Amino acid sequence: MTTEAKPSPRERLLDAAAALTYRSGVNIGVEALCKAAGVSKRSMYQLFESKDELLAASLEKRTSAYVATLLPAADDKRSPRERILHVFAQVESQSAAPEFHGCPYLAAQIELKDQDHPASRVAHRVKENLTSYFRAEAEQGGAADPDLLARQLSLVFDGASARAGIGADKLPGLVAPTVTTLLDAAGVR
Repeated sequence: MTTEAKPSPRERLLDAAAALTYRSGVNIGVEALCKAAGVSKRSMYQLFESKDELLAASLEKRTSAYVATLLPAADDKRSPRERILHVFAQVESQSAAPEFHGCPYLAAQIELKDQDHPASRVAHRVKENLTSYFRAEAEQGGAADPDLLARQLSLVFDGASARAGIGADKLPGLVAPTVTTLLDAAGVR
C-alpha cells in the first residue's frame, strides 16, 4: 500500500496561486487563494511576506516547466531555424487547449503594470530569457541582425500568445508562416 504525501501548505499555496492567477488574473484575493489552497491566512503570511511575494514565488516555481515545454533540449541537433520554429509550434499546440489563456508571464506583466513588483521582475526575466534564446539561435543561424530578429520573434510570440489567450485568433496557419517570413528575411538557416 502506497500513500502519497499531502503537499505542504507552501506547495498548496503556490499551486493555488498558479491556477487561480492564470485563470482569473493577479488581482485574485488572499481569501480566495487561501481557500483554494486549504490554508489559513495566518499560515499564508507565515510562509510569505505578502501576496506579492506569493505571486512571485508561484511564477518562479513554474519557470522550469514552462521553459521545458517551449524550448527544445540543449542537445537537440536541429538547425537554429528549426529550433526557433519549434517554440512557435509549441505555442500553437498549447493554444488549442480550452484552458489556454496565453503566456502567464506576459499576463502578469500586463496586469501588474509595476515593473518593480516581485512577480513582474520574475516575469520580465523569463521573457528576457526567451528573447535571449531567440537571439542566440538567430546568431547561430546566420541572421543579418540577430538582435532585431530576436525582438521581432518575441513580439510575434507575445502577440500570438495574447491573441490566442483571449480567443481573438487561432494560431494554426498563422504563426508558422509569419515566423518563416521573418526567418527568411533575416537569412536564418
